[in-house]
Amino acid sequence: MDRGYMDFKRLNTIARSGAFFLTRAKRNLRFSRQRSLPVDRLSGLRSDHVGKPTARKAREAFPALLRKIRYYDAETQRELVFLTNNLETPALSVAMIYRLRWRIELFFRWIKGHLRIKHYYGTSPNAVKTQIWIAVTVYLMVAILHKQLRLPGALNRTLQILSVHPFEKVTLNQLLTEDASRTFDNHDPNQLKLWDL
Repeated sequence: MDRGYMDFKRLNTIARSGAFFLTRAKRNLRFSRQRSLPVDRLSGLRSDHVGKPTARKAREAFPALLRKIRYYDAETQRELVFLTNNLETPALSVAMIYRLRWRIELFFRWIKGHLRIKHYYGTSPNAVKTQIWIAVTVYLMVAILHKQLRLPGALNRTLQILSVHPFEKVTLNQLLTEDASRTFDNHDPNQLKLWDL
């Protein structure tokens, strides 16, 4: 999690449940080091310390040991400081876990922006996963169709047309390749005219 969500009481709840957390440390974090672990500076690691928060309220909220890892990211040219309750995982792995967290966030942002899941019909983990996989599958099928038919416009246009015309009795190729300026033949003998325009 990012440092905006860092709350030692909540972190203690996560740790007591048997899970581990990884968060960025706030700039004003005061930390009392109990021991230092060796680091390979060529990998970007700067320090790996085990200790506890110095502030009284933070120490009361999180009485267990914490690990503070300082890492220099050469790609972004930034120094990052991580806190975790995982005392076993190598420090470089901890830094890479945080880096991969961005991929997960980007994936969920992509889901939010492209899949248009309005609401979930089931809320169990299995139901949510199933609905997301169905939405991803439909999206991929439409993307393949869009590419194979060499449809004009963006993929979002194709998705929008299909969502507006789900029961149109027209072939997909004809529906998706017609211009937006198509004219409707309103010479239907079964249709009454309200105005003669």
